[in-house]
Amino acid sequence: MREKLLRRPRDLLLIFEILAIVLVFYTYDGQLDRQFLFLAGGLIFVIYISNFILGKITTGDNYIFLIVSLLLTIGVTTIFRIDPETGIKQLQWAFIGVLFFYATYFIVRILPNLERFGSLALAVSVALFLATLIFGKTVGGARNWLNLGFIVFQPTEFIKILLMFILGGFYANYEKYTRFPYASYIILAVIYFFVLLLFIQRDLGTAVLFMAMYLAIQFIYDPDIKAFFVNLGLLAVGSVAGFFLFGHVRTRVNIWLNPWEDVYNAGRQVVQSLFAIAEGGFFGAGIGFGHPELIPVSVSDFIFPVICEEMGLFAGFAVILLYLLLVYRGIKIALEQEYKFYRMLAISATVLISVQAFLNIGGVIKLIPMTGITLPFMSYGGSSILSSFIALGILQVASEDLSWKYEKSTEPEEAKNMGEIS
Repeated sequence: MREKLLRRPRDLLLIFEILAIVLVFYTYDGQLDRQFLFLAGGLIFVIYISNFILGKITTGDNYIFLIVSLLLTIGVTTIFRIDPETGIKQLQWAFIGVLFFYATYFIVRILPNLERFGSLALAVSVALFLATLIFGKTVGGARNWLNLGFIVFQPTEFIKILLMFILGGFYANYEKYTRFPYASYIILAVIYFFVLLLFIQRDLGTAVLFMAMYLAIQFIYDPDIKAFFVNLGLLAVGSVAGFFLFGHVRTRVNIWLNPWEDVYNAGRQVVQSLFAIAEGGFFGAGIGFGHPELIPVSVSDFIFPVICEEMGLFAGFAVILLYLLLVYRGIKIALEQEYKFYRMLAISATVLISVQAFLNIGGVIKLIPMTGITLPFMSYGGSSILSSFIALGILQVASEDLSWKYEKSTEPEEAKNMGEIS
């Protein structure tokens, strides 16, 4: 019965992916090279088989990967429409991302006592931060890229994942820290040390994501309510300080307030984004009939207005709805998970994906100032795709019944019981 329920969504996803490839094919008058057709066919096969295999091997949620598959397909199709060469690279990253999803799923599922690895995650995070500060490369005003020769990546994309284990490890073992007079301020100091490093790197968008995950976990699990309000106060002070210390932050706020003052320079991105969304109307101009070349950074930060222009506002609403469904499934997973540590992992992963989507879409429609954050599973970028799939793999594990991992565990009973909210 369960297999029959899952088969129809998989079949609909397969039809959707084939139609997307056919549309791209006709957009280029059938002049697509064999590499694209091979990769596109391979991606369709991998996604369909992955959803089929997942239905067999997991006892958890079978819909989050389906939702992400739709987002990934729309993203790849749009990127290839904008720039075929970049689209082929995104296809390759999508393959690797699926592999990372399964690798993460099996590693996190099999390894015991992951809540004890918080200190290791902290050490690795600090090492990555220091390596970025010393050897990092500045792109777009932020020193957040690391070049290892054979690969260039953003370490903060993976520190976000490590932060889940740092937070989970701390609050899952909170009783061990109560011997200190101000236990809750230990993790507070760690988070603000990370935020300070991000300020030095001028990567304030990632700092917002860090604070969002910490605020969510702290609000639910920290027994010291004073520490929560101290955090809110420091966050307010930090926001004001960021505005006055960094010129690009003031520029983004000014663009948000009135992009028409400098429509040909600083405000061009937002203005072109709004024009593209308005030009598409409800049904869109059609794939291949828009003007994504007018929108700066359209393959990554500003992919959403391209979708709205060529596929219409209805497609934009559909993308937002898919993210809302993913968030709903993530919250449902967190509520149903019995074990405290994995509940926190589910909450962190859900907050990470949802806030990242909100910051991107909110920025391009002028709801909030731009942050330079990419749209999860849709924007071009290897580091972003891989970290998003790792977070999804963690969420997949958290959706399962993990009682078999704790049958011989000495974890305190209160850490196991569901619904423990401070």
